[in-house]
Amino acid sequence: MKAKRIIAASSSRFAAQVFNIITVAVLMTSITALLLGKVFASHTLDFLPLVLSMPPVMIWLGASIFVYASVAHHPNARTAHYNKWAGYRFYGVMGSMVVIGQPLYSLLDGWAGLMLVLGLAVAIIVPWALWDIYQAAREPWQDLTIEVAINE
Repeated sequence: MKAKRIIAASSSRFAAQVFNIITVAVLMTSITALLLGKVFASHTLDFLPLVLSMPPVMIWLGASIFVYASVAHHPNARTAHYNKWAGYRFYGVMGSMVVIGQPLYSLLDGWAGLMLVLGLAVAIIVPWALWDIYQAAREPWQDLTIEVAINE
């Protein structure tokens, strides 16, 4: 037996935006923690900016896999499209930071190198993510009716 379910337009829009929203929030939190760590760190606590700034990115790197996977097969093709490109951007930049992060970090010593690496990631990801959030908000979303199988 099949039952009809309705996926609200607002739910589809939010699902299209959620990966980008959390990514922007995490990266801005991380860069803010880096700057605050530098302001409050003394010379004996030079590692403080790193300790403050990296955990949000690392936690989101792991959690984003679940968010990405939960939205990847959304019945609305536009929602899956926005999610796919948000994932491409985030994972592409974070993966490239594994390769080019160390050479960039070694160009400048200490926290300035970390600021360069994290700042580059923020400069690449955040504007595109904000643009996608804006585009998804402006798109004409419609309710979607799907049929689901009911096991009796």
